[in-house]
Amino acid sequence: MIRLQDLTKVFPGQARPAVDHLDMDIPAGEIVILVGPSGCGKTTTMRLINRLIEPTSGRIILEGEDVTRVNPDKLRRRIGYAIQQVGLFPHQTISDNIATVPRMLGWDEKRIRSRVDELLAMVGLDPAIYRGRYPKHLSGGQRQRAGVARALSADPPVMLMDEPFGAIDPITRDRLQSEFLRLQETIRKTIIFV
Repeated sequence: MIRLQDLTKVFPGQARPAVDHLDMDIPAGEIVILVGPSGCGKTTTMRLINRLIEPTSGRIILEGEDVTRVNPDKLRRRIGYAIQQVGLFPHQTISDNIATVPRMLGWDEKRIRSRVDELLAMVGLDPAIYRGRYPKHLSGGQRQRAGVARALSADPPVMLMDEPFGAIDPITRDRLQSEFLRLQETIRKTIIFV
């Protein structure tokens, strides 16, 4: 479960808070969608949860632990993060992109290869075809799928998804969102979606 308690973020030089005394409980295994106009604090809230930015005040509790007391790098390895710009490393194969966090966590290569192939298949990309390709050789929808696979690579209990399908055409976006909801029935992650 994720609990946000009186969470506030005021950026320097700004008169109004980007996030203002937010309280929210997100049950484990549920999807929560943050909806609102541009500039209302949706992405800021997400970035506060994984400490890409620090709160001005308030607490963020993840699985009973105050994340402001956790090393931010270690915290981020426990949280999957998929963004609109995909964020794949262009100089690495899709396999190496997906393997990034498991390697940082010290997984053995056999386990990593198995996880990469499992995730590629899960997101609808044939491992035999896509594991050795580079991001520039994939369509926008395929890159989005690879980005979701990378966010899932270390099997995090929590996923933050900041408009992960926003940069693709509406037909592909609808299909990927439907596939993602079907995937959620299998993986049962706690997901915050913008």
